[in-house]
Amino acid sequence: MDASLTLSLSHTNSETQDLIGSYFLDQWRLKSKSAAAKSESVAEAEKTQLMEVEESEDEKEELPTELDTLNSSGGFSIVGPDKLSVHYPNVNLHGHDVGVVQANRPAPCKRLVYYFEISVKNAGAKGQIAIGFTSPGFKLRRQPGWDPNSYGYHGDDGLLYHGQGKGEAFGPTYSTGDTVGGGINYASQELFFTKNGTIVGTVFKDVKGPLFPTVAVHSQNEEVTINFGKDPFVFDLKAYEAQERTKQHSTIEKLSIPQNASYGIVRSYLQHYGYEDTLRMFDIESKSTLPPISFIQENGFTEDMNMYSLNQRKVLRQLIRSGEIGDAFGKLREWYPQIVQDGTSAICFLLHCQNFIELVRAGKLEEAVLYGRTEFEKFYKLGDYDDLVKDCAALLAYEQPQKSSVGYLLGDSQREVVADAVNAMILSTNPSLKDSKDCLHSCLERLLRQLNACFLEKRSLNGDQGLEN
Repeated sequence: MDASLTLSLSHTNSETQDLIGSYFLDQWRLKSKSAAAKSESVAEAEKTQLMEVEESEDEKEELPTELDTLNSSGGFSIVGPDKLSVHYPNVNLHGHDVGVVQANRPAPCKRLVYYFEISVKNAGAKGQIAIGFTSPGFKLRRQPGWDPNSYGYHGDDGLLYHGQGKGEAFGPTYSTGDTVGGGINYASQELFFTKNGTIVGTVFKDVKGPLFPTVAVHSQNEEVTINFGKDPFVFDLKAYEAQERTKQHSTIEKLSIPQNASYGIVRSYLQHYGYEDTLRMFDIESKSTLPPISFIQENGFTEDMNMYSLNQRKVLRQLIRSGEIGDAFGKLREWYPQIVQDGTSAICFLLHCQNFIELVRAGKLEEAVLYGRTEFEKFYKLGDYDDLVKDCAALLAYEQPQKSSVGYLLGDSQREVVADAVNAMILSTNPSLKDSKDCLHSCLERLLRQLNACFLEKRSLNGDQGLEN
């Protein structure tokens, strides 16, 4: 082979190993920081965790609780002392003499549905009451729906107004004694309005960003009270939410996914991590229902590439998960000497640390001290590993290290980090590999990451509104 080509391949392999090593060291550091933070205040952490369990995502958002009395529409509306009632005391002389009041907070968006109601105590001279949603900074002398970024269902004509002075046919009129509600369905991206417990219509929600529950009065003696959920609603909100969830589930169930798609994804996962025995049983059980398929990604990562060194990767994973690090080192030197020939590489560091941890786990503390002095000194001098060396060494400082801030090192999850790192390093030696990042995650994990990214992007396009994942 040409000398320059050999040098280039060697440089590429070194970069790949550095990338993989750095990734798994960072995974370890994340665990270390999490464990340290928990150790600093266990009681506080447990309290916080309990609160998180008790509080749903809905409750974490600040909800509208009363009317905003700071922003005023002049003397055209008077909010009652309870901040849940408003009336129009004077005779209106102009079209813009509207008494508009927003809620003290915008409608929460991390939920399936938001809803509130008003009860008409007095329709006044003209019954020009409106319920709706308006954006921040909405002019409080204009009916909701008359200006852009607002919606209003009006009582005197039953029309829906959305961003212009001309309304469209929508629902019945409403007057004294009626209860009218307004809601946002984040799943369907629609606003809906109700009268006396029945939905009268919906409109597509094309406004991004927060929307405030809003009520307007516009003729003498008009008076309404507002219910933000403190009292039971006339509209059966729980039944509506259940119905909407059923619709969502029905839509999802109607999606047609090839039967062998999940088979291929699960199979590639087992291949990627070297679970050869499980893969064999999976294939045997699947033959009765599915024919074997070749799972090929658009980037060309074929089944043959997933099968690369499958048996050797299985053996090494089993050795590491059993704590037999010395034997794992021996197999690597025999099968993949290029991975461990640099005694100061990240993969060598991970293996030496795990060997030290296994000695502590077995209670061989004197042997662990001698091993640490021999192997850790060269890594400690490099500087890139000193924090993790300290974590390992700290195991010796505790009578019961498993209960300490570094006790996480004695768990099976730390063995898995090392096993995954070795597995990725072996995959990186495949001459057919096109992208070194393919070594880090299985197809299934990349799919889940992509789904999460798509969800976050969808939320972003919707002004960060909608359901949490």
